[in-house]
Amino acid sequence: MDTRTTGSARRLVIPLGIVALVTAQGVALRLSGVEPAPVVGILMFGVAIVAAAFALAWAGEAAEVDISGGLAVGLLAIIAILPEYAIDLYFAFTAGSDPSQAQYAAANMTGSNRLLLGFGWPFILLVAFLVYRAARARRRPVDPDVSPRPFAVRLPGDNRVELGLLMIASVLTLTIPLTGQIHVLLGVVLLALFVYYLWKVAQGESEEPELVGVPAAIGGLPTVARRVTVIAIFVFSAAVILLLAEPFAHSLIQGGRAAGIDDFLLVQWLAPLASEAPEFVIAIIFAMRGKAAMGIGILLASKVNQWTALVGTLPIAHALGGGGWALPMDGRQVEEFVLTATQTLLGVAMLLSLRFAGRWATALFVLFAATFVFTGTEARWIVSGVYAALAVVLFAIQWRTLWPTLRAPFARSVEEPAATAEPVAAAREWGGARRVPPSR
Repeated sequence: MDTRTTGSARRLVIPLGIVALVTAQGVALRLSGVEPAPVVGILMFGVAIVAAAFALAWAGEAAEVDISGGLAVGLLAIIAILPEYAIDLYFAFTAGSDPSQAQYAAANMTGSNRLLLGFGWPFILLVAFLVYRAARARRRPVDPDVSPRPFAVRLPGDNRVELGLLMIASVLTLTIPLTGQIHVLLGVVLLALFVYYLWKVAQGESEEPELVGVPAAIGGLPTVARRVTVIAIFVFSAAVILLLAEPFAHSLIQGGRAAGIDDFLLVQWLAPLASEAPEFVIAIIFAMRGKAAMGIGILLASKVNQWTALVGTLPIAHALGGGGWALPMDGRQVEEFVLTATQTLLGVAMLLSLRFAGRWATALFVLFAATFVFTGTEARWIVSGVYAALAVVLFAIQWRTLWPTLRAPFARSVEEPAATAEPVAAAREWGGARRVPPSR
């Protein structure tokens, strides 16, 4: 082993050792069979999941050395939302024999989806803004994927693949509130879209990524050692997240019940806080490293995963659990699906220009927060109407981008409308010629 390889290996020992120790305490508590107090469970399981998320972020960056950035982001997003899959599929499966559990499967899914857009996207933009300001104050290189006037994160053109698939999936999922159920046939179609998405992003060319820190140490290993290390970290982190997701969510729910919070709201909001934690942490890490576009790309890929694979597997899990060919929805769940679908369409409309600006992030957060202030049925329908109206207006304004966006998932290359191109002068002023992030 040469000096470079030895140095890379040494730089891996301390951070991976810390991750192993932090996750070990959570795993040990889980395997001991002891049920900790809610606060203790939240802390111990929570820090273990966050540590696993850090390891996932390192492996995800290093994986770009060997595979396309799009596939790396897609796989990273899949593993990051494993806790949500575990929780949702558990509720859907048990609903096959206990119909009362059906509401919880849909509640967890809709809650996590709206949390992702209403809180996750705006928060990543806020982190990117703070990092940008700190870099400018210290006269350090700024993220080339941000534009300061007004502040926005520029996304690579390849993200139209995710946007196009989200538009298609959103139209398909509108059949759910119309029929009052999620049919297995719809599930199969959504799963097929998800498989196609993974195949599509795998076709992207692999570029030389800009790695620093632990990812650079992993990327500097010999080919076989690097690939084994990346795979091992992915498997280890996925195992930890799957093992600890349920007790972490359980601790959150127990703590919520002690505070007198309704069970439905606990499943819809507190459990998603646990299941979304890994991908939020990963996206924040990338944003803090000056890779805001990649951070938002992670959440965008997660949204595609949730809106296709997760929704698609719910009726299948329900059928395997002894239920019929469709997972039934009650009136409350119909409202939640309409709210979630219209929010998704607005999110897509906001990104048609491939710029995620502060004003749109604020609008997403305000509308998301409004449903906590006004909790009645009428309020949910009103917010859904606002989501839909704003989406229609933005689609009308950005009509030239609609066809390229819908065509992007099925085109060999992404064609960018001239109207959405960034001014060259601005790109030069804020970080030189625009670099396409390694995430794509």
